Amino acid sequence: MKRIKHSKVKNTGLIFELLVRQVASDTMNNRDSKALRIIKRNFKPNSLLGHELKLYRSLHEEKFNNTKADLFVSAVITARKAINETALKREKYNLIKEIRSICDIEEFFKARVSNYKLHAAAFKLFEYAEADDPKEYVVNKFTIIEHVSSPDRKHATNIALVAENKDLQILASKILIDKFNEKYSTLSSPQKNILREYINNVSNSVSLKKYISKEIKNLQEQLNKLKTSIPSKVVRIKLTEVSNLLSQLNKKHIIEDKDVVTMLKYYELINELNKVKG
Repeated sequence: MKRIKHSKVKNTGLIFELLVRQVASDTMNNRDSKALRIIKRNFKPNSLLGHELKLYRSLHEEKFNNTKADLFVSAVITARKAINETALKREKYNLIKEIRSICDIEEFFKARVSNYKLHAAAFKLFEYAEADDPKEYVVNKFTIIEHVSSPDRKHATNIALVAENKDLQILASKILIDKFNEKYSTLSSPQKNILREYINNVSNSVSLKKYISKEIKNLQEQLNKLKTSIPSKVVRIKLTEVSNLLSQLNKKHIIEDKDVVTMLKYYELINELNKVKG
């Protein structure tokens, strides 16, 4: 019986996400992005890599009720099995060869990815069959089904005072490659700085944690100053709650995508309160 194993260098969904991260890092640092050219060259809609990526993304993004989720996942697996394996392997080989030409491949794959478990489960379902390792296959399929059938909470917010139409979730996890500067040119300097730190340190959790801790202290100081000038008792109570949430965030050992999004929202909250104060 063949044991089901995950291979990062063969996982199309994971590779694409890491390339997008690299493009974002290049953009924030005003560098010409070779990663962007790799994406455009290898992930064309009519390419096999483009086809497989579409299947990966469908497992990440589509939502069905419990009854239909199993049928959907099975249909995606069937579609993946229909791809010409030899030709796909050739495209993946050329893709990895190009990535090696622009960066250290080991460092490239060290970057943290919040949905890594989902990427790995999808890869195992695409690359292996039930007969290879029945138990592992079922576990991975259930992981995908559970995700597909779970409610979509991407618009949930922790702070009632912050408007939900900012679409900040995209900033930390699915940064748009095209029109990045145009769409997010209105961010404040602190927001741009924390986003830049996050992108540049996705593989360095210690450095990112130090930066976040420093910014949390700064945010709490600003909140304390604002509380003294706000007449509304209800708002002052809310600001105290926000400060407590920041303290809880500071206790975390690993900074996740959602934590960066939360920090961006806290900055926006302070901006709005300063406008009211002014």
